[in-house]
Amino acid sequence: METLALVLLGFFAAGYFVLAGADIGTGMLAPHLGRDERERRLVIASFAPFFLGNEVWLIATAGLLVGCFPDLEGELLSGQAPVVVALLAGWITRDMGLWLRGRTGGRAWRAVCDGALVCGSWAIALAWGWLLAALFAGAPGAVATGPVAALTAAAVAALFAVHGLGFAAMRLTGAPYERARRLVGRTGPGKSFALTSVLMGGVPLFAGGGLEIGSYVADDATLGLLVPALLVITPLLVAVQAWTWHAFRHRVTRPSYL
Repeated sequence: METLALVLLGFFAAGYFVLAGADIGTGMLAPHLGRDERERRLVIASFAPFFLGNEVWLIATAGLLVGCFPDLEGELLSGQAPVVVALLAGWITRDMGLWLRGRTGGRAWRAVCDGALVCGSWAIALAWGWLLAALFAGAPGAVATGPVAALTAAAVAALFAVHGLGFAAMRLTGAPYERARRLVGRTGPGKSFALTSVLMGGVPLFAGGGLEIGSYVADDATLGLLVPALLVITPLLVAVQAWTWHAFRHRVTRPSYL
């Protein structure tokens, strides 16, 4: 059961970084990709069908930590409190910008919401980099500091941005697509996204590999209850995610409701 719990934790964490990293990275680059109101709405439409489903993977990861690795979850929440607060603030800010930008017709309001989308996306990416810096150092109970932590946070944020760029180049049309394509270069959108997907999925796995996660595992009774339930739920989550990506596989040609 311990091995299955570890595999599920790595699966959900890697899945979140690959899937949610696409919409976070696209949001980080929204000012460059979309230069006017219609183009910005087109950029948002490229990831609008996915971002809520992608966030489910983070919720699943957090739930798995709480249930199967409670000591690690407690150490992370207490030791990484500033990072967690920054991550949640960025998450809330970004989602509020997405949900509220279409509530009124005012240009100033939409500009504020677009700013919330971009700033929130950058805050999420940098917060993940900050948290991963501590995990890379093998110290989940202490906030990472110093130039190495800053460089790690910047590198992870850059990876988010490049990952989102490949996704945007596969989804957009018109002028936003041309801007994304030029930044992707000769690699091509598909190859770029595939490469960054491997890197995005590998980052949390590499960070977790430096920890003695087995020492944080819950008792056998708890694992015996939770792991079988997760094994039933996981295929359903994967099926819904696959259906969503298949249903919205075509490039966007017009703005969405956001």
